Amino acid sequence: MEINAGRFTADAEGDFVVFLIGMRFNRLLKVGKWTLVARAMPKMLKVLDDHPELGCLGHQEWLGRTTILVMYWRDFEALDRFARAKDLPHLEPWRQFNRVIGKSGDVGIWHETYKVRAGEYEAMYGNMPAFGLAKATSVVPAGRKGQTAAARIGATTTDEPAVPGY
Repeated sequence: MEINAGRFTADAEGDFVVFLIGMRFNRLLKVGKWTLVARAMPKMLKVLDDHPELGCLGHQEWLGRTTILVMYWRDFEALDRFARAKDLPHLEPWRQFNRVIGKSGDVGIWHETYKVRAGEYEAMYGNMPAFGLAKATSVVPAGRKGQTAAARIGATTTDEPAVPGY
């Protein structure tokens, strides 16, 4: 994994959507219940990776008792189409979750959706490989979009860093 030495930011063109989704193993011994949920996600991600025209710009996942998957989408409509499409691998596992797990409490699922307007985001990465929004869009030197978080998000006209950068 190539490390980008120095300070970098993300350069996303236009509006986009940040979608956070995950699950929680509420009852660890109910392996059959949570593996049902856990097995569905890799299939969905493979389809999204193989078909960028569906609108997913990129994603990253962290595993633990509570999992988190951060996804970046071109727009909400693309995300909603993927969630509802009968010929894509999300709708049936969702139905299966409701039938098999429902309100049992064995496995928790969650998601949050954020619509981000063009230029109304800020990202900074120091000595990191391409990560997060920058991995989903493009990595550019931080100075290209301003030296401070406030300048990069358009919140101020000052561009004097609180701590001199590298």
